[in-house]
Amino acid sequence: MRYFLAILACLTPLSAAIRIKEVAAIEGVRDNQLVGYGVVVGLNGTGDKRQTYFSAQTLANLLERMGVQVSPTAMQVRNTAAVLLTANLPPFAQPGTRIDVHVAAIGDSTNLQGGLLIMTPLKSSGGQIFAAAQGPVVTGGFVAGRGGGNSMTVNHPTAGRVPSGAIVERAAPSVSPGTTLRLQLRKADFTTSARLAASINARFKSGPARCESAGVVVVVIPPDWAARTVEFIAEMEGLTLNPDRTARIVINERTGTVTAGREIQVRPVAILHGNLSVEVQTTLDVSQPAPLSDGKTTVTPQTSVGVKEDQAKSLQLKQGSTVDDLVRGLTAIGSTPRDIIAILQNLQAAGALDAEIEVI
Repeated sequence: MRYFLAILACLTPLSAAIRIKEVAAIEGVRDNQLVGYGVVVGLNGTGDKRQTYFSAQTLANLLERMGVQVSPTAMQVRNTAAVLLTANLPPFAQPGTRIDVHVAAIGDSTNLQGGLLIMTPLKSSGGQIFAAAQGPVVTGGFVAGRGGGNSMTVNHPTAGRVPSGAIVERAAPSVSPGTTLRLQLRKADFTTSARLAASINARFKSGPARCESAGVVVVVIPPDWAARTVEFIAEMEGLTLNPDRTARIVINERTGTVTAGREIQVRPVAILHGNLSVEVQTTLDVSQPAPLSDGKTTVTPQTSVGVKEDQAKSLQLKQGSTVDDLVRGLTAIGSTPRDIIAILQNLQAAGALDAEIEVI
Protein backbone atom coordinates (compact mmCIF):
# COMPACT_ATOMS: atom_id res chain seq x y z
CA MET A 1 0.00 0.00 0.00
CA ARG A 2 1.93 3.02 -1.24
CA TYR A 3 -0.62 5.78 -1.35
CA PHE A 4 -2.82 7.56 1.12
CA LEU A 5 -5.91 9.64 0.61
CA ALA A 6 -7.46 11.65 3.43
CA ILE A 7 -10.84 13.30 2.92
CA LEU A 8 -11.45 15.94 5.56
CA ALA A 9 -14.88 17.55 5.40
CA CYS A 10 -15.14 21.11 6.66
CA LEU A 11 -18.74 21.76 7.66
CA THR A 12 -20.18 25.06 8.81
CA PRO A 13 -23.70 25.64 10.14
CA LEU A 14 -24.63 27.52 6.97
CA SER A 15 -23.56 24.76 4.58
CA ALA A 16 -24.99 22.03 6.83
CA ALA A 17 -28.55 23.34 6.59
CA ILE A 18 -30.50 20.89 4.44
CA ARG A 19 -34.14 20.30 3.63
CA ILE A 20 -36.39 18.14 5.76
CA LYS A 21 -37.07 15.83 2.82
CA GLU A 22 -33.38 14.90 2.80
CA VAL A 23 -33.36 13.64 6.41
CA ALA A 24 -36.89 12.30 6.86
CA ALA A 25 -39.67 10.56 4.93
CA ILE A 26 -43.38 10.18 5.51
CA GLU A 27 -44.23 6.85 7.05
CA GLY A 28 -45.84 4.52 4.51
CA VAL A 29 -44.57 6.39 1.44
CA ARG A 30 -42.02 3.89 0.15
CA ASP A 31 -41.16 1.57 -2.73
CA ASN A 32 -42.58 -1.94 -2.97
CA GLN A 33 -40.50 -4.83 -4.27
CA LEU A 34 -41.85 -7.07 -7.03
CA VAL A 35 -40.58 -10.41 -8.33
CA GLY A 36 -41.47 -12.70 -11.20
CA TYR A 37 -40.40 -15.82 -13.12
CA GLY A 38 -40.27 -15.84 -16.91
CA VAL A 39 -38.39 -16.88 -20.01
CA VAL A 40 -36.13 -15.04 -22.44
CA VAL A 41 -36.25 -16.28 -26.05
CA GLY A 42 -34.34 -15.48 -29.22
CA LEU A 43 -30.88 -16.27 -27.88
CA ASN A 44 -28.17 -17.34 -30.31
CA GLY A 45 -27.58 -20.80 -28.87
CA THR A 46 -26.55 -19.41 -25.47
CA GLY A 47 -29.67 -20.47 -23.58
CA ASP A 48 -30.20 -23.23 -21.03
CA LYS A 49 -29.03 -26.76 -21.77
CA ARG A 50 -31.15 -29.89 -21.72
CA GLN A 51 -30.20 -30.68 -18.12
CA THR A 52 -32.02 -27.51 -16.99
CA TYR A 53 -35.37 -29.25 -16.93
CA PHE A 54 -37.53 -26.38 -15.70
CA SER A 55 -36.64 -24.29 -18.78
CA ALA A 56 -38.11 -26.89 -21.12
CA GLN A 57 -41.12 -27.35 -18.83
CA THR A 58 -41.76 -23.59 -18.81
CA LEU A 59 -41.54 -23.39 -22.59
CA ALA A 60 -43.91 -26.37 -22.94
CA ASN A 61 -46.44 -24.71 -20.61
CA LEU A 62 -46.18 -21.47 -22.60
CA LEU A 63 -46.79 -23.24 -25.90
CA GLU A 64 -49.70 -25.19 -24.42
CA ARG A 65 -51.48 -21.95 -23.50
CA MET A 66 -51.10 -20.94 -27.15
CA GLY A 67 -52.63 -24.18 -28.43
CA VAL A 68 -49.42 -26.09 -29.17
CA GLN A 69 -48.81 -29.28 -27.23
CA VAL A 70 -45.18 -30.44 -27.10
CA SER A 71 -43.52 -32.75 -24.61
CA PRO A 72 -40.75 -31.04 -22.59
CA THR A 73 -38.40 -33.94 -23.38
CA ALA A 74 -38.86 -33.54 -27.13
CA MET A 75 -37.49 -30.00 -27.52
CA GLN A 76 -34.20 -28.18 -27.48
CA VAL A 77 -34.08 -25.00 -25.39
CA ARG A 78 -30.72 -23.61 -26.42
CA ASN A 79 -32.36 -20.37 -27.56
CA THR A 80 -34.44 -20.04 -24.37
CA ALA A 81 -33.35 -19.16 -20.83
CA ALA A 82 -35.29 -19.20 -17.57
CA VAL A 83 -34.91 -15.91 -15.69
CA LEU A 84 -35.99 -14.21 -12.50
CA LEU A 85 -37.28 -10.65 -12.64
CA THR A 86 -37.12 -7.97 -9.95
CA ALA A 87 -38.52 -4.45 -9.93
CA ASN A 88 -39.35 -1.63 -7.51
CA LEU A 89 -42.89 -0.27 -7.58
CA PRO A 90 -42.68 3.43 -6.60
CA PRO A 91 -45.23 4.94 -4.20
CA PHE A 92 -48.44 6.31 -5.73
CA ALA A 93 -47.71 4.53 -9.04
CA GLN A 94 -50.91 4.38 -11.09
CA PRO A 95 -52.01 1.84 -13.73
CA GLY A 96 -50.22 2.54 -16.98
CA THR A 97 -46.98 3.76 -15.35
CA ARG A 98 -43.85 2.12 -16.75
CA ILE A 99 -41.02 0.91 -14.53
CA ASP A 100 -37.63 -0.70 -15.17
CA VAL A 101 -37.12 -4.44 -14.74
CA HIS A 102 -33.94 -6.33 -13.83
CA VAL A 103 -33.47 -9.76 -15.41
CA ALA A 104 -31.07 -12.51 -14.29
CA ALA A 105 -30.59 -16.05 -15.59
CA ILE A 106 -31.19 -18.86 -13.10
CA GLY A 107 -30.20 -21.82 -15.29
CA ASP A 108 -26.96 -22.55 -17.14
CA SER A 109 -27.44 -19.94 -19.84
CA THR A 110 -24.18 -18.23 -20.74
CA ASN A 111 -25.46 -15.04 -22.38
CA LEU A 112 -28.77 -13.12 -22.47
CA GLN A 113 -27.60 -10.72 -25.17
CA GLY A 114 -30.21 -10.12 -27.84
CA GLY A 115 -32.93 -11.97 -25.96
CA LEU A 116 -36.61 -11.05 -25.73
CA LEU A 117 -38.48 -11.32 -22.45
CA ILE A 118 -41.94 -12.87 -22.85
CA MET A 119 -44.82 -11.33 -20.89
CA THR A 120 -44.29 -12.09 -17.21
CA PRO A 121 -46.44 -11.07 -14.25
CA LEU A 122 -44.67 -9.31 -11.37
CA LYS A 123 -45.99 -10.10 -7.91
CA SER A 124 -45.57 -8.68 -4.44
CA SER A 125 -44.65 -10.70 -1.36
CA GLY A 126 -48.38 -11.32 -0.82
CA GLY A 127 -48.79 -12.92 -4.24
CA GLN A 128 -50.79 -10.08 -5.86
CA ILE A 129 -49.94 -9.09 -9.43
CA PHE A 130 -49.04 -5.41 -9.70
CA ALA A 131 -47.29 -5.23 -13.09
CA ALA A 132 -46.55 -7.17 -16.28
CA ALA A 133 -43.13 -7.11 -17.94
CA GLN A 134 -42.14 -7.73 -21.55
CA GLY A 135 -39.52 -6.47 -23.97
CA PRO A 136 -35.91 -6.79 -25.22
CA VAL A 137 -33.20 -7.44 -22.66
CA VAL A 138 -30.26 -5.03 -22.54
CA THR A 139 -27.13 -6.55 -21.02
CA GLY A 140 -24.16 -4.67 -19.61
CA GLY A 141 -21.68 -7.18 -20.99
CA PHE A 142 -21.00 -9.51 -23.88
CA VAL A 143 -19.20 -12.70 -24.85
CA ALA A 144 -17.03 -12.78 -27.96
CA GLY A 145 -15.35 -15.77 -29.60
CA ARG A 146 -15.83 -19.52 -29.49
CA GLY A 147 -14.30 -22.12 -27.26
CA GLY A 148 -12.70 -21.91 -23.87
CA GLY A 149 -9.41 -20.37 -24.93
CA ASN A 150 -10.70 -18.20 -27.79
CA SER A 151 -13.39 -16.20 -26.05
CA MET A 152 -13.62 -13.04 -24.00
CA THR A 153 -16.30 -12.11 -21.48
CA VAL A 154 -16.93 -8.51 -20.43
CA ASN A 155 -18.95 -7.75 -17.28
CA HIS A 156 -21.93 -10.07 -16.60
CA PRO A 157 -23.83 -11.09 -19.75
CA THR A 158 -26.18 -13.33 -17.74
CA ALA A 159 -27.91 -10.33 -16.13
CA GLY A 160 -29.55 -7.32 -17.76
CA ARG A 161 -32.39 -4.84 -17.73
CA VAL A 162 -35.56 -4.12 -19.63
CA PRO A 163 -35.82 -0.32 -19.54
CA SER A 164 -39.42 0.75 -18.94
CA GLY A 165 -40.32 -2.87 -19.64
CA ALA A 166 -43.08 -3.30 -17.05
CA ILE A 167 -46.50 -1.66 -17.05
CA VAL A 168 -48.22 -1.16 -13.71
CA GLU A 169 -51.59 -2.93 -13.66
CA ARG A 170 -52.66 -2.07 -10.11
CA ALA A 171 -52.12 1.06 -8.00
CA ALA A 172 -49.30 0.84 -5.49
CA PRO A 173 -50.33 0.21 -1.86
CA SER A 174 -49.38 3.67 -0.61
CA VAL A 175 -50.66 5.42 2.52
CA SER A 176 -52.78 8.45 1.72
CA PRO A 177 -51.95 11.48 3.93
CA GLY A 178 -54.58 12.11 6.61
CA THR A 179 -54.90 14.63 9.39
CA THR A 180 -51.70 13.37 11.04
CA LEU A 181 -48.33 12.67 9.45
CA ARG A 182 -45.50 10.60 10.88
CA LEU A 183 -42.02 11.61 9.71
CA GLN A 184 -39.39 8.88 9.94
CA LEU A 185 -35.79 10.06 10.21
CA ARG A 186 -33.47 8.23 7.85
CA LYS A 187 -30.94 8.10 10.70
CA ALA A 188 -32.39 8.21 14.20
CA ASP A 189 -30.94 10.96 16.38
CA PHE A 190 -32.54 12.78 19.33
CA THR A 191 -30.95 16.13 18.50
CA THR A 192 -31.95 16.00 14.84
CA SER A 193 -35.47 14.93 15.78
CA ALA A 194 -35.84 17.92 18.13
CA ARG A 195 -34.46 20.34 15.53
CA LEU A 196 -36.82 18.95 12.89
CA ALA A 197 -39.86 19.56 15.12
CA ALA A 198 -38.61 23.04 16.01
CA SER A 199 -38.16 23.94 12.34
CA ILE A 200 -41.75 22.92 11.54
CA ASN A 201 -43.18 24.73 14.58
CA ALA A 202 -41.29 27.90 13.65
CA ARG A 203 -42.97 27.94 10.25
CA PHE A 204 -46.47 26.92 11.37
CA LYS A 205 -47.33 28.91 14.47
CA SER A 206 -49.91 26.42 15.74
CA GLY A 207 -47.07 24.09 16.80
CA PRO A 208 -48.20 21.01 14.90
CA ALA A 209 -45.00 18.95 15.36
CA ARG A 210 -43.87 16.96 18.36
CA CYS A 211 -41.10 14.41 18.85
CA GLU A 212 -42.28 10.90 19.53
CA SER A 213 -38.83 9.32 19.58
CA ALA A 214 -35.36 9.72 18.13
CA GLY A 215 -36.64 8.40 14.81
CA VAL A 216 -40.24 9.64 14.56
CA VAL A 217 -41.78 13.14 14.54
CA VAL A 218 -45.58 13.41 14.55
CA VAL A 219 -47.08 16.35 12.63
CA VAL A 220 -50.74 17.35 12.89
CA ILE A 221 -51.93 19.21 9.80
CA PRO A 222 -53.17 22.70 10.84
CA PRO A 223 -56.88 23.45 10.23
CA ASP A 224 -56.15 26.12 7.62
CA TRP A 225 -54.17 23.51 5.61
CA ALA A 226 -56.69 20.67 6.03
CA ALA A 227 -58.03 21.02 2.49
CA ARG A 228 -54.51 21.36 1.03
CA THR A 229 -52.66 18.35 2.37
CA VAL A 230 -50.31 18.00 -0.59
CA GLU A 231 -49.40 21.69 -0.48
CA PHE A 232 -48.74 21.42 3.27
CA ILE A 233 -46.38 18.48 2.76
CA ALA A 234 -44.55 20.32 0.00
CA GLU A 235 -44.18 23.40 2.20
CA MET A 236 -43.00 21.31 5.15
CA GLU A 237 -40.45 19.30 3.15
CA GLY A 238 -38.89 22.52 1.87
CA LEU A 239 -38.01 23.73 5.38
CA THR A 240 -34.36 23.48 6.40
CA LEU A 241 -32.55 22.40 9.54
CA ASN A 242 -29.04 21.62 10.73
CA PRO A 243 -28.92 17.87 11.42
CA ASP A 244 -26.62 16.66 14.14
CA ARG A 245 -24.16 13.89 13.52
CA THR A 246 -21.76 11.75 15.49
CA ALA A 247 -18.06 12.44 15.06
CA ARG A 248 -16.82 9.50 13.04
CA ILE A 249 -13.67 8.47 11.21
CA VAL A 250 -14.12 5.91 8.44
CA ILE A 251 -11.05 3.89 7.47
CA ASN A 252 -10.71 1.71 4.40
CA GLU A 253 -7.55 -0.28 4.99
CA ARG A 254 -7.67 -1.93 1.56
CA THR A 255 -7.41 1.37 -0.32
CA GLY A 256 -5.71 3.47 2.35
CA THR A 257 -8.57 5.98 2.54
CA VAL A 258 -9.40 7.89 5.72
CA THR A 259 -12.56 10.00 5.79
CA ALA A 260 -13.14 12.29 8.77
CA GLY A 261 -14.65 15.61 9.73
CA ARG A 262 -12.13 18.39 9.98
CA GLU A 263 -13.73 19.72 13.15
CA ILE A 264 -12.85 16.55 15.12
CA GLN A 265 -10.34 17.64 17.73
CA VAL A 266 -7.47 15.71 19.24
CA ARG A 267 -6.49 16.21 22.85
CA PRO A 268 -2.86 17.15 23.62
CA VAL A 269 -0.81 14.04 23.04
CA ALA A 270 2.70 13.02 22.01
CA ILE A 271 3.06 10.34 19.34
CA LEU A 272 6.25 8.27 19.09
CA HIS A 273 6.21 5.78 16.25
CA GLY A 274 9.00 3.65 14.84
CA ASN A 275 9.39 0.61 12.60
CA LEU A 276 11.24 -2.61 13.25
CA SER A 277 11.92 -4.77 10.20
CA VAL A 278 13.41 -8.27 10.26
CA GLU A 279 14.68 -9.71 6.97
CA VAL A 280 15.64 -13.34 6.52
CA GLN A 281 17.49 -14.28 3.34
CA THR A 282 18.50 -17.73 2.13
CA THR A 283 21.05 -18.29 -0.66
CA LEU A 284 21.93 -21.64 -2.19
CA ASP A 285 25.64 -22.44 -2.73
CA VAL A 286 26.76 -25.34 -4.92
CA SER A 287 29.62 -27.49 -3.59
CA GLN A 288 31.52 -28.96 -6.56
CA PRO A 289 33.96 -31.83 -5.81
CA ALA A 290 37.42 -32.03 -7.41
CA PRO A 291 37.77 -33.76 -10.79
CA LEU A 292 38.20 -37.58 -10.77
CA SER A 293 37.18 -37.75 -7.11
CA ASP A 294 34.43 -39.80 -5.57
CA GLY A 295 32.65 -36.71 -4.19
CA LYS A 296 29.13 -35.64 -5.21
CA THR A 297 27.82 -32.22 -6.09
CA THR A 298 25.67 -30.87 -3.24
CA VAL A 299 23.66 -27.74 -2.65
CA THR A 300 24.15 -26.06 0.71
CA PRO A 301 21.80 -23.31 1.88
CA GLN A 302 23.30 -20.19 3.46
CA THR A 303 20.86 -18.32 5.71
CA SER A 304 21.42 -14.78 6.94
CA VAL A 305 19.25 -12.75 9.27
CA GLY A 306 19.24 -8.96 9.25
CA VAL A 307 17.46 -6.73 11.74
CA LYS A 308 16.85 -3.07 11.03
CA GLU A 309 15.06 -0.66 13.30
CA ASP A 310 14.19 2.76 11.94
CA GLN A 311 14.61 5.74 14.17
CA ALA A 312 11.36 6.65 15.89
CA LYS A 313 9.79 9.87 14.70
CA SER A 314 8.05 12.20 17.10
CA LEU A 315 4.97 14.34 16.52
CA GLN A 316 3.49 16.67 19.11
CA LEU A 317 -0.03 18.07 18.93
CA LYS A 318 -1.02 21.16 20.87
CA GLN A 319 -4.30 22.17 22.42
CA GLY A 320 -7.05 22.60 19.82
CA SER A 321 -5.42 20.39 17.18
CA THR A 322 -7.78 18.60 14.83
CA VAL A 323 -7.66 15.42 12.78
CA ASP A 324 -6.64 17.59 9.84
CA ASP A 325 -3.52 18.70 11.74
CA LEU A 326 -2.84 15.12 12.77
CA VAL A 327 -3.05 13.71 9.25
CA ARG A 328 -0.93 16.49 7.82
CA GLY A 329 1.70 16.00 10.50
CA LEU A 330 1.83 12.24 10.07
CA THR A 331 2.10 12.59 6.31
CA ALA A 332 4.93 15.10 6.72
CA ILE A 333 7.05 12.68 8.74
CA GLY A 334 6.53 9.94 6.16
CA SER A 335 3.97 7.72 7.88
CA THR A 336 2.40 5.03 5.73
CA PRO A 337 -1.37 4.47 5.53
CA ARG A 338 -1.05 1.45 7.81
CA ASP A 339 0.83 3.57 10.33
CA ILE A 340 -1.83 6.29 10.28
CA ILE A 341 -4.61 3.74 10.76
CA ALA A 342 -2.80 2.21 13.74
CA ILE A 343 -2.11 5.63 15.27
CA LEU A 344 -5.75 6.69 14.99
CA GLN A 345 -6.85 3.50 16.71
CA ASN A 346 -4.27 3.98 19.45
CA LEU A 347 -5.38 7.58 20.00
CA GLN A 348 -8.97 6.45 20.45
CA ALA A 349 -7.88 3.76 22.91
CA ALA A 350 -5.85 6.35 24.84
CA GLY A 351 -8.86 8.65 25.11
CA ALA A 352 -7.25 11.41 23.03
CA LEU A 353 -9.68 11.16 20.10
CA ASP A 354 -13.38 11.81 20.66
CA ALA A 355 -14.72 10.11 17.58
CA GLU A 356 -15.99 6.73 16.46
CA ILE A 357 -13.68 4.73 14.21
CA GLU A 358 -15.33 2.53 11.60
CA VAL A 359 -13.19 0.19 9.51
CA ILE A 360 -14.72 -0.93 6.21
